[in-house]
Amino acid sequence: MKLVLFSALLLFSLQSVLSVTQLRFQHPLDPLTKEEITLVQTIVQRKYPTSNNRLSFHYIGLDDPEKDAILKWESIKPTITTVPRKALAIAIINSQTHEILIQLQAKTILSDNIHKGNGFPTLSVNEQAVAIELPLEYGPFKESVKKRGLNLSEVVCSPFTLGWFGEAQSRRTVRVECFMKESSPNIWVRPISGLKIVVDLELMKIVEYHDNGIIPVPTADNTEYRLSHQKPTFRPKQHSLATHQPDGPGFQISGHSVSWANWKFHIGFDPRAGLVISLASIYDLEKHTPRRVLYKGYISELFVPYQDPTDDFYYKTFFDAGEFGFGLSTVSLVPNRDCPSNAQFLDVYVHTSDGTPLLIANAVCVFEQYGSILWRHTETGIPNESFAETRTEVNLVVRTIVTVGNYDNIIDWEFKTSGSIKPAIALSGMLEIKGVDIKHKNEIKSDQHGTLVSANSIGVYHDHFYIYHLDLDIDGVYNSFEKTNLKTVRLTDGSSKRKSYWTTESETAESENDAKIRIGSTPGELSVVNPNKKTSVGNDVGYRLIPAIPAHPLLTDDDYPQIRGAFTNFNVWVTPYNRTEKWAGGLYVDHSHGDDTLAVWTKKNRDIKNKDIVLWHVVGIHHVPAQEDFPIMPLLATAFELRPTNFFERNPVLKTPSPKDVPWPGCPN
Repeated sequence: MKLVLFSALLLFSLQSVLSVTQLRFQHPLDPLTKEEITLVQTIVQRKYPTSNNRLSFHYIGLDDPEKDAILKWESIKPTITTVPRKALAIAIINSQTHEILIQLQAKTILSDNIHKGNGFPTLSVNEQAVAIELPLEYGPFKESVKKRGLNLSEVVCSPFTLGWFGEAQSRRTVRVECFMKESSPNIWVRPISGLKIVVDLELMKIVEYHDNGIIPVPTADNTEYRLSHQKPTFRPKQHSLATHQPDGPGFQISGHSVSWANWKFHIGFDPRAGLVISLASIYDLEKHTPRRVLYKGYISELFVPYQDPTDDFYYKTFFDAGEFGFGLSTVSLVPNRDCPSNAQFLDVYVHTSDGTPLLIANAVCVFEQYGSILWRHTETGIPNESFAETRTEVNLVVRTIVTVGNYDNIIDWEFKTSGSIKPAIALSGMLEIKGVDIKHKNEIKSDQHGTLVSANSIGVYHDHFYIYHLDLDIDGVYNSFEKTNLKTVRLTDGSSKRKSYWTTESETAESENDAKIRIGSTPGELSVVNPNKKTSVGNDVGYRLIPAIPAHPLLTDDDYPQIRGAFTNFNVWVTPYNRTEKWAGGLYVDHSHGDDTLAVWTKKNRDIKNKDIVLWHVVGIHHVPAQEDFPIMPLLATAFELRPTNFFERNPVLKTPSPKDVPWPGCPN
């Protein structure tokens, strides 16, 4: 009996130690674990038993801890001090949207509020799966399929959000479109056009159906993209290519924290935002201290408006993060294909509609890659002493891929030893195709709102607008936004043989309105600086935004999709930090009215000078489809850079050596 009691006490002691150890080493910004998601499910279902309540979860994520608490924790994290972890659950319970805040350690509900405004939560994967099966059992749809001479067993469907077009009130509805999978898995380029199917997600039934006439379904010819199904033909010869690191990777991952070269940062994950980079700091070799650059960065929203105003397409104005969830739509990365052979992977958990944890294996990969030339110079100006000095650039990449329907979004965060951070987006996947009774461009008699990319197939014009939330803390929390314009000066006083030159004129933005920028109208530079920290020669330390190629919205300001996507009206916005202002398109985007967006928040015109500020950058692509984008498009990429500007006293990689040369069989030294 004593032995049993001793064993029980020992087990309890070990469990206590394990619990303390987990508390001690769990980073407060780590994504929710499998156990924590299950705990949220249990707590909510305890209050709202599913036996007598209709309950579905649409978001279960880490509730952002107070920033002050995180910064304090980071400074003393070797101790056992912890930041209380809270989870936010957004659930639809008996047709009402609840925001439920849960204290995880105490296992208690802190608040339970009902959303009464416009818009609905992110769609759940489960309800989408149910909705797309409804047409296959719907008599009028089956009759339409038969009338077209199609095989019902070869039909698959997909849900599309409906947006908002001035209705006073909306129900949770989606429009369902259907495609043919016969002879090819490339369903997206084989739509069954001419049908209107609207599903009410609360009733889970078809509430509107119209057959507007037969339009030919594009054929399956030349749409197969799987290599194993391609017919043997000439292929460019590809030699083997591998990254070999005989000394192992140059980075370390502890939990979700990464150390590499002179960088340290944290990898988070959110069901809506997907990949989140936090607490990025770079070690200053001269000051012998790490210096903060980025508190938190992620893609806040992706706005994809299609440019076809006809009944089949007008509603296709998607907000992929808010309506479908970047995190919920993240896919497992394929080793040696999506990421190189030297990559390491991180798994994450998201949730299903009933709150059950769902594993996404290999959701994030981290790897080093050859960048280019770090810096170089060939000296030819010294007589009899010519030499070249060059350094090889190696960068660290954090990658994830989000697939929402037909498009795959490859999302990278690239870190450079020079101090730069380079977020990048690359698009692949399939075009959104409109079926038409046209086989040649000569047959086009009216605006088809796209490019004829194949017989009976119009690739519709559209945009991709990504908006990044970048909470920069340049060497401290209090920063300012500085605009440096380049201006021409004309010489008229005869003081020089020159007649003109250009110089700079800097201005510090005082308020949110001062910081709204449409890039491209005038040359200049945009920087976030710390006016409280200066270099030895007196410059404010800072980081410069080197923007992506600018793209501006072309919809009118009063068009309903643009009202909802008004955060694209400027390429750059700056706001004072507010932990509740996370989603540029609003917390509830599905059927939203555009009354809770970045464009609305900034109407307050708040003070942003020498404050804790957030930089928002819109990265856009106007996509005019081409035949090379069919049947699957090669990567279409864009990127921007956050580059140190007077942050260091001098080139921070002046003394950085190139990686050691590695002897490689078959290659000359």
